[in-house]
Amino acid sequence: MYVIDLKKLTGFQWDKWNADKSYQKHGITPNEAEEVFLDENVLLLDYIKHSQTEKRFVAIGKTTEKRILFVVFTVRRKKIRIISARVANQKERRRYEEEF
Repeated sequence: MYVIDLKKLTGFQWDKWNADKSYQKHGITPNEAEEVFLDENVLLLDYIKHSQTEKRFVAIGKTTEKRILFVVFTVRRKKIRIISARVANQKERRRYEEEF
């Protein structure tokens, strides 16, 4: 598990194409994806698979509607830049639930 101090980050940044893709493909709005970072039990992991040009991370956490999401993001200039968001699959949900 990677340690990111979310309290030092100042907000969110979205690429319009990524926001549209997450909504059209997975039904996740930008606001719902951002809610994951408010989950006190959010699970933060390195995302080595796609970290060639910049360090990427995964956040697995619950929204206010209790949906567990899988969010890929990076940090740029003290902002969380969300790359994609989707509903967590069974393995990811289990990992989140076992952790907490």
